Amino acid sequence: MTEQYDVIVIGGGPAGLTAALYNSRARLKTLVLEREKLGGQIMSTHEIANFPGSILGESGEPSGSELIARMVEQVKKYGATIEVGKEVIEIDVTQKEGYRRVRCQDGTLYQAKAVIAANGAVPRKIGCPGEAALQGKGVSYCATCDGAFFEDLEVYVIGGGNSAVEEATFLTNFARKVTIIQNLGYLTAEAIAIEQAEKTGKIDVIYHSVVEKISGDGLVESMVIRNTETNESRVIEADEEDGTFGIFVFIGYQPKTAIYENVLDLNQWGYIETTDNLATNIPGIFAAGDIRPKLLRQVVTAAGDGATAAFAVQRYIEENKSK
Repeated sequence: MTEQYDVIVIGGGPAGLTAALYNSRARLKTLVLEREKLGGQIMSTHEIANFPGSILGESGEPSGSELIARMVEQVKKYGATIEVGKEVIEIDVTQKEGYRRVRCQDGTLYQAKAVIAANGAVPRKIGCPGEAALQGKGVSYCATCDGAFFEDLEVYVIGGGNSAVEEATFLTNFARKVTIIQNLGYLTAEAIAIEQAEKTGKIDVIYHSVVEKISGDGLVESMVIRNTETNESRVIEADEEDGTFGIFVFIGYQPKTAIYENVLDLNQWGYIETTDNLATNIPGIFAAGDIRPKLLRQVVTAAGDGATAAFAVQRYIEENKSK
C-alpha cells in the first residue's frame, strides 16, 4: 500500500527543512525526500556570519553543517519523516481521492495532499581540473558568504554579467585587488553596475580569457588561464607573502527542475514560476528556495520561502478538506 502524507517536501536544504518544520508543527504528516545529502549548498560553507542567530561550533565559528544539523534536529523533534537517498523522478499531478503521487527512482511511491518543490539550484561550474577539489578552499560561488575570508588578499571573479560585476564590487570591501576574468571582449553587465565597479578603483578586467586549471595543496595557489583569441595560456600564481588567492565563480545558476519540465510552468532560465504565496500553476504544488526566481539566494531567504510555502500548504489543505 502506498503510504499517504499530508505534505511531501522534495529537497532537504534550508528551504525544505524549514517547510517541514512549519508543517510538522502544524500537525501535518510531513515527509522530506532528499536525493543526496541534507543541507545542499550550505554544507560546503565553513563559516556562516549572515544568518541571524547562527550556531557557534567548537572552533568558535558557525558552519553550514552545524546549522543544518540543528535544523534537522528540530524537524525530527516535531515528527516529520526524513528520507535521504530518495531521488524523485516523477510527480503525477492528477489527483486521486485528493492525493498526488510522487515516485522515486528506487520504485517507492508516496502520496500527499500537497507537494513543495525545494530541490534548489547549483552554481554553474567552470568545469576545469582542480575546481571541485578546491571548492571551499579558495574556490567559492558566494561573495556574501566567503568574501570576508579574503581580507587584504587578491581575488579573481569569473564571469562578466550583472552577478559577476556586482559581486566583484562587493569583494572590494575585503580584497586588496579584484580581477574579473571574462570570456568575451566586453562585460555583459548593465552600465550602472559597470560604473559602480569602476568607481572602486580596485577592479581590473582580463578579457577573452577562460580558466583552464586551478591548483593548490589544501588552498588555491595558482591557476592557468587561456586567451580565447590567441589560444595562449599563462599561469597566475599567488603572491609569495599571501600564499593563496580567491576565485569567485559567477557564471549563472542551474536550477534542479528537470523532473518538473512539462509539468510546471518554468521561466526561460528553467526556474519554477510561482505566485507571491509560492503556489505554482498546479493547485497543491508549491515551490520554495533557489528553485524559483529570486533576487537573493541565501540561507535566510530560503528559510523564509520554506515558511511561506508551508503556511500556504496549510491553507490549501484546510480549504480543500471538504472537496
